[in-house]
Amino acid sequence: MKKHVHQNIGTCSSHTHVTLEDGIVTHVKIVGGCVGNTQAVCRLVRGRTAEEAIALLEGIRCQNGTSCPDQLAKAIHEAMAKDEE
Repeated sequence: MKKHVHQNIGTCSSHTHVTLEDGIVTHVKIVGGCVGNTQAVCRLVRGRTAEEAIALLEGIRCQNGTSCPDQLAKAIHEAMAKDEE
């Protein structure tokens, strides 16, 4: 199990916590941002493979060329990289 905290850049949310277990997203929490939307995004990616979640979220734009879902995709990428170490 790999837990990772990502410092969000360019969004209203400040951090994204993600846990991967055997390549599956098992826990996600986005701190700050639009609470209803971030809760929904977190629920929708739970149980998906890391690759599926990234494909769904990467590149979504809200402001400053990024979004909370895009930052979540970055957090998952980072957690996967940790998993490979």
